[in-house]
Amino acid sequence: MGYVTTKDGVEIFYKDWGPKSAQPIMFHHGWPLSSDDWDAQMLFFLANGYRVVAHDRRGHGRSSQVSDGHDMDHYAADASAVVEHLDLRNIVHVGHSTGGGEATHYVAKYGQPQGRTAKLIIVGAVPPIMVKTATNPGGLPIEVFDGLRKALAANRSQFYIDLPAGPFYGFNREGVTPIQPVIQNWWRQGMMGGAKAHYDGIKAFSETDFTDDLKSITVPTFVVHGDDDQIVPIADSALLSVKLVKNGTLKVYKGYPHGMLTTHADVLNPDLLAFIKG
Repeated sequence: MGYVTTKDGVEIFYKDWGPKSAQPIMFHHGWPLSSDDWDAQMLFFLANGYRVVAHDRRGHGRSSQVSDGHDMDHYAADASAVVEHLDLRNIVHVGHSTGGGEATHYVAKYGQPQGRTAKLIIVGAVPPIMVKTATNPGGLPIEVFDGLRKALAANRSQFYIDLPAGPFYGFNREGVTPIQPVIQNWWRQGMMGGAKAHYDGIKAFSETDFTDDLKSITVPTFVVHGDDDQIVPIADSALLSVKLVKNGTLKVYKGYPHGMLTTHADVLNPDLLAFIKG
């Protein structure tokens, strides 16, 4: 574990586990969490002989709680700073939700010209664009994201209980038993980060248009989504993204929620491994 300082003076926390000679897998976490959200995946891939790397996004987890730079350009640049600091090559980038947008933007902007990227996996990811616009009529109305900002500003701690206790993991569905330690861990990760970064991050994950990024990506790309994702609806995300990349494969999990990497790690992890090895 360590820190890298970016060009604009931000300290980014990262974990780097496993043999330095092994192929690296780099994980990009969702909003408003931290690299801890990848525990189940990092331990699994470490046990399968990979080098696993994950970082806390600026303003999240153990990274600097800076006031500015909470946008996809800075997120991608920060990821690039970690990659260059560790001199990682032939990387498999795995991004969940907002991290899927970050990984997509990183690969498009930094990962391919240097030949550093082997494959890209995006899970429950926000691309191409979440918000409803004239060119994205199937998106979510801006009022949805205004509501998130309002809830965060009013009582962030309560909001960070309500979201994982409800739609994030599908615990609001009939017949689904909430897993209290999962809810508590989500709250713990969220409250480690800064309110300003999380507030600004809502705009970053909802209004960034990744269409051109996706079109420019040529490495094999695995687009993974649950069809009961209540946070990032599948119709306006994965089903569109897989058509935009040049070498994409789509896998849809029936009934799985947004947080399926946690609730269904026993299913997802082997499938991600199969794609990486394939």
